[in-house]
Amino acid sequence: MAKRISPSRPARRQRADHAAENAEDYVELIDDLQQEIGAAHKSDIAARLGVSHVTVHKTINRLKSLGLVNAEAHRAVSLTDKGRRIAQKARERHQLVLRFLEHLGISKRVAEDDAEGLEHHLSPETERCMRRFCKAMEEEGKWSRPKTKSSR
Repeated sequence: MAKRISPSRPARRQRADHAAENAEDYVELIDDLQQEIGAAHKSDIAARLGVSHVTVHKTINRLKSLGLVNAEAHRAVSLTDKGRRIAQKARERHQLVLRFLEHLGISKRVAEDDAEGLEHHLSPETERCMRRFCKAMEEEGKWSRPKTKSSR
């Protein structure tokens, strides 16, 4: 009998992070569309994400089963309270990562690009430490943006 190989802890976490990343990106975008134009239509979501309408439809159905969105056929998608909380938390985490990277001297443009991917893969411990670091840097006033190649 062959030995069953179970996935490593990092591999399991990576898969879970990617699933959460996809859900967070969608709920953030739905929230943005609701604020910008008053409604989040599947066609607008597909256009913004550069994916097919079918992909959006499947993902919206998954988000609906998770209790994150309300979606009816031929209607705009809206967030549930749970979906709004996740969107807000994802935005806050993005801002934290952005602040942290800028404190390290990374240019605003590069930090913004990097924060978009990193924000979804933080452990609670890393998030706490980043928050503590940013707070200390900002409270103590010891930090001034160093000149980087991309900011010169």
